[in-house]
Amino acid sequence: MTVISRNNIKYFFLITVMVLANWFAGCQMFDSYKGNEMPPDTETVDFTLIDQNGQPFTLSDHKGKVVLLFFGYTYCPDVCPMTLSTWKRVQEALKDRSDEVKFVYITVDPERDTPERLKDHIEIFSKEFTGLTSSMDTLQQVFSSYGVYHDRHKIPGSETGYLMGHTSQTFMIDKAGNWRLLLPYGAPVEDLVHDIELLLRE
Repeated sequence: MTVISRNNIKYFFLITVMVLANWFAGCQMFDSYKGNEMPPDTETVDFTLIDQNGQPFTLSDHKGKVVLLFFGYTYCPDVCPMTLSTWKRVQEALKDRSDEVKFVYITVDPERDTPERLKDHIEIFSKEFTGLTSSMDTLQQVFSSYGVYHDRHKIPGSETGYLMGHTSQTFMIDKAGNWRLLLPYGAPVEDLVHDIELLLRE
């Protein structure tokens, strides 16, 4: 007959506690977001703008999906096309679940970014992406609501005439329509996919 001493029981108990603690810690690390979490009381301001097909797009109509917002412009030489390229890779990595995500690109340069221009540009990356524009007055309300910076810089002798300085982060809205995360420009594809998948589980 095997006799289990009190010391053995205590040792077994301590090992079990340590294993469970490491397991829970691992789960917590896995389930933590890569992007910067917004405070719980952060307001998600609804808006209606015009998409690349000339149709109205209202943010709240897309509850039930995770929505990515980016503010850029089609003449951007670097940050914007790199972001769209990253989004394309995110879309591919999500595979069938990409239907549960809305990728939304909002112009900060409505003077040049007509719906037709947006359509030609963003569909180079994906026909499922949505490009939005409107009057500057209407867009400015959206910019102010989300703390988006934009500024025009004249470029003498340039064919484009000017470039736009602008916020380069990706805004992530959850399925309930709450603004949950901010991801910096240059965030790896893996980080975006990770955070999207966490939000899709909710």
